[in-house]
Amino acid sequence: MKRLFPDYTYGPGPREGCWWDETIPSLNWPEMKGDLTVDVAVVGGGFTGLSAALHLAQAGTSVAVLEAETPGWGASGRNGGFCCLGGSKLSPKAMSRRFGASAAREYGQAEADAVHLVAGLLRDHRIEADVHSKGETQLAHNARAMSALRKGADSTGVLHEAKDLPGLGFGGAFHGGYTNPVGFGLNPRKYLFGLAEAAQRNGAKLFQKSAVQTLQKIAQGFEVTTPVGKVRASNVLICTNGYSSEDVPNWMSGRYMPAQSTVLVTRPLTNFELAAQGWTTDQMSYDTRHLLHYFRLMPDRRFLFGMRGGLRSSPRAEAAIRHKVQRDFTQTFPEWSAVDITNIWSGMVCLTRGLTPYVGPVSGQPGMFAGFAFHGNGVAMGTYCGRALAQLAIGQGPQLPTPMTRTPPRFPLGPWRRALMPPAYWMMGLADM
Repeated sequence: MKRLFPDYTYGPGPREGCWWDETIPSLNWPEMKGDLTVDVAVVGGGFTGLSAALHLAQAGTSVAVLEAETPGWGASGRNGGFCCLGGSKLSPKAMSRRFGASAAREYGQAEADAVHLVAGLLRDHRIEADVHSKGETQLAHNARAMSALRKGADSTGVLHEAKDLPGLGFGGAFHGGYTNPVGFGLNPRKYLFGLAEAAQRNGAKLFQKSAVQTLQKIAQGFEVTTPVGKVRASNVLICTNGYSSEDVPNWMSGRYMPAQSTVLVTRPLTNFELAAQGWTTDQMSYDTRHLLHYFRLMPDRRFLFGMRGGLRSSPRAEAAIRHKVQRDFTQTFPEWSAVDITNIWSGMVCLTRGLTPYVGPVSGQPGMFAGFAFHGNGVAMGTYCGRALAQLAIGQGPQLPTPMTRTPPRFPLGPWRRALMPPAYWMMGLADM
């Protein structure tokens, strides 16, 4: 496997301390050994891969999921647990300019449909995932950002002026906010494991420690090799997102950009501590920064706070980004500066050059499809794209909005494209001031 970041990124260091690992026992899938023939092989066992596997199995299609690590090891088991609108980093105006107003509306509907899909899966498969929050609230970090929220607000949500926030339980130096009613918070590991168990009940075969080493086109489809096994399949789905490899398949090279996100969780807060900060709402929230902060009070009264911004990956860089997220947390919520932070970890989100997700065929490989680049919103959009990939594999032809079907162009600089990120982050940091 040829990956973009150093080996440290793909080892235990960044995810050490992940709170979700302490909330539900690990699943123990077998390792793929020997030979297996299925209709569809799925590379990657996160939200996208398991959603695809579940929908394929429910349709009566034989499917094998090949996870390189253990269940929940990647971004799906270490994110902030925001099931919300998102998936693209284009503003609605930018999307309309690029694709047209109709396509932009269709994409917006797809984001909402993705949230509703997760809600339906939780309900239909009776997955207990600590769900809370009615929609999500974006909080303005300065007066200029609040002016933009006022201009962009519509009747589907509720605009909050700064004077309204204390009464709503949003305690902090915010200039106002806007609540969208679509979305909810959850425990991502419990949701992921619920998807896995539902897929297995319907006949899907799930394998761990089974990294795909080669993908070879054969007369009957594809031959997929792992360290000690071989899978033959008519179709292959690539569902690796921020943990993709440049050569699985070679088509992926240069089409994705991993970016780091770091999360912390506090010990449970007392009612006195919540009142001191003025944060008493269960509403999941994020601020208006380009390098955003996202945060929520969870059902067990622990507080989760995350941020974008890490650019390097090494033990030293990991220590630095963990220090920064703690500093940003205490600056945002100063009354909790003495509260114990019990868990901190990092993981990789995924971008495309065009800043939109992709679901569709892998060029030159009939029968192979890929879904990736959810731009930090993989709970809902990853699930949605997994279902779409399943439909593509069985020839149902999902009706996807145009922005999701355009083949992502490659980033400049090829294997050195990470050099593009520091100046981009510097410009976003300036814009956040």
